[in-house]
Amino acid sequence: MALSSATRFTDSLGNPLSLADPTSVGAVNAFVEGFISCEARAVDVLAAENDPSPIVQAYCATLHLFAESRDAVANARPFILRAQAAAGATLREQRYIAAIAAWADGDIARAIALHHEQVREHPRDLASLKLGQYHCFNTGDCPGMLRLALAALPAAGEVPYLHGMAAFGYEQCHLMREAEASARQAISMERKEPWAHHALGHVMLTEGRLSEGLAFMCSVSDTWVGLNSFMVTHNWWHVALFLIDLGRDEEALEIYDRQVWGVVKAYSQDQIGAVSLLARFELAGIDVGNRWLDLAEHLALRLDDHVLPFLDLQYLYGLARAGRPEADRLMRNIEAFAPKAPPSTRDAWQRVCVPAAHGLHAHARGDFDSAIEGLGMALPRLIEIGGSHAQRDLFEQVYLDALIRRGTEATLTGAQGILQRQVNGQPESKRLRRQTEAVYARLGLPGFDR
Repeated sequence: MALSSATRFTDSLGNPLSLADPTSVGAVNAFVEGFISCEARAVDVLAAENDPSPIVQAYCATLHLFAESRDAVANARPFILRAQAAAGATLREQRYIAAIAAWADGDIARAIALHHEQVREHPRDLASLKLGQYHCFNTGDCPGMLRLALAALPAAGEVPYLHGMAAFGYEQCHLMREAEASARQAISMERKEPWAHHALGHVMLTEGRLSEGLAFMCSVSDTWVGLNSFMVTHNWWHVALFLIDLGRDEEALEIYDRQVWGVVKAYSQDQIGAVSLLARFELAGIDVGNRWLDLAEHLALRLDDHVLPFLDLQYLYGLARAGRPEADRLMRNIEAFAPKAPPSTRDAWQRVCVPAAHGLHAHARGDFDSAIEGLGMALPRLIEIGGSHAQRDLFEQVYLDALIRRGTEATLTGAQGILQRQVNGQPESKRLRRQTEAVYARLGLPGFDR
């Protein structure tokens, strides 16, 4: 259907829209506003899925791809094809559609390039910007995340969520002062800005401001309502990290049970958050009871996904910790998929994910020599599989645990060097102090009292 000039509107950020059905403006705004604010109302655009307008179809495809499942591309493809076939799309809309198509095709490098082009041409297309940051995040391109946000600030600086996006870009680039300033700017403009809360939580964790970080996150947690499941569970995940380090184990377990696991059990991000937290509990010496068993029931459905290496690694470790035989099958599937992965991510699959998978699988089986070998190969390049510093710390903790449990002079010496650097940066951490004291005792060093 050709669209006349009479059917052109703008979204709530002022971006021109080509719509066949004028009533779809509300659905488009629900997606745009919900997406950049991490609110669940982004899915409301699906109510307009019968509108043939290209941007409506593209936004519906976006939501399907965010399922991060093996069925996501197949579910998104009809919407992409309709978006591509529709007449009358603006140049901005055409570029967004092309970026979504590249994502579905596995050409993440092209998708990122299109999102960078979009922010230069249309800096108020913040949905495109946030999606570009998502892809940069998943490929370890932290400077790319920051460049996207900074390019839009002159044109959209009144939007609080853009400052939150900038804050996380700064934090992932280790620019902590700038990250904190941007996060606080966002929160001063909109107290309910969960991505800025998240970014500031990262800063405080990284800088060892554990009590302050816990207090801050709890002080804004009343605003974590109406969010998508990832945002609410992930912010509570950060609360649990502070609690673990501060030695408040029972409270951390309660957060897992009430706020982290069980919001949307079928969703990939909720699943890996649960895996990561249970693993951290155990590495800190906290008994998790039978919690792995329920989680593994959902992970067992992920054996053929291979959407992101970062996800597969955590599915694998969760299945292995639960003692599920599917862990062996997923290990084989990862090895088989890696050489066939899309070119823009193949290197990360082959050279980072495969050795890391071997290391994690070995650790769960108690083969600490193989765990040290596999994770030791992967850790220097781990950023290439994405995830934040705090999320990737799980793999470093598993590696450290393997060094300690292997227990030779050489591995304990390696563990001492790692632990001392960490405890220097986080003197409040009771978890790190316990681990360090134990290693010092085994090495015959003087008592640890720093």
